[in-house]
Amino acid sequence: MSERHLILVVEDNELNLKLVRDVLSHAGFDVIEATTGERCVELAAECGPDLVLMDLQLPGIDGTETMRRLRSDPRTHEMPVVAVTAFAMAEDRAQALSSGFDGYVAKPISVRELPSQVRSFLPGGPA
Repeated sequence: MSERHLILVVEDNELNLKLVRDVLSHAGFDVIEATTGERCVELAAECGPDLVLMDLQLPGIDGTETMRRLRSDPRTHEMPVVAVTAFAMAEDRAQALSSGFDGYVAKPISVRELPSQVRSFLPGGPA
């Protein structure tokens, strides 16, 4: 029996949040949700998800600042954080990775590819 992974999805767009939640739940992941960076920081510390999938454009603190806060907290500093954004140019991907994100997923989300993308970012997942 394979281990279920807990994924924290941080997305302020209700339709995008539902899409990601439904796809990941169907693929066998447990999903918790946050719609702001501030709530993400709280939930990450409380629940210890295996991975954070984070939109970069959030109300309040943005995804990059949220990721910095996660990195500065000893409870969450090693948690993989993957940027999710509609800014899909090569330089945007490089910017996200140089900002400290562990990976990058472009919008629109590929329903078919998302579960394997998520698995690849999990600790011990395929490289």
